[in-house]
Amino acid sequence: MYFFALQRRLLSWGVPLLLTGCAGLSSAPAPLVDYQVEAFNAENFVRRYAAPPVRTCEAARRALLSQGYIVTAAASDQVTARKYFQPHKEHHVQLEFRVVCARESGDADVTVAFASGLKEQYVVRKIKESASLGVGGIGSLSLPVEGSLDSMVKVSSETVDDAALYQRFFELLGQYLDRSVVLAPS
Repeated sequence: MYFFALQRRLLSWGVPLLLTGCAGLSSAPAPLVDYQVEAFNAENFVRRYAAPPVRTCEAARRALLSQGYIVTAAASDQVTARKYFQPHKEHHVQLEFRVVCARESGDADVTVAFASGLKEQYVVRKIKESASLGVGGIGSLSLPVEGSLDSMVKVSSETVDDAALYQRFFELLGQYLDRSVVLAPS
């Protein structure tokens, strides 16, 4: 009986104390580190082409495919493709390109192509494995097992703003646009 009374008293004091401690935790988001003020300069990300949106997006799809990108989504007005890099044994980079082809207002044969790249970086984190053996009434024994589990952890995600990269992409898109063929819908 005494044990249950003591347990009840500890709970009645401990829970409010724990809640008071948690209330002091800040719910404000962490400040942004190395955040650059957005300039909204469209020079890098936009080009105009004298072709309808369907042809422009098909040329964008072919340009991305020609560089080893895997097309993850394609429609008549947008293309998304991804490419994977591994610069080091435990460093993995994914580059995703999204191209949206919008008809220029008032002219069905002029397209504005918007492109943006997203670079995500991952590193390998090793987690040591251990094994436990327990026998009821006696206790348990935890032994380290040789080996580890590897998992990829995202360490950064940012929009690519390399003007030269976009310039090369748009030039290649223009080359494919000159020779692209759009199949009629079936």
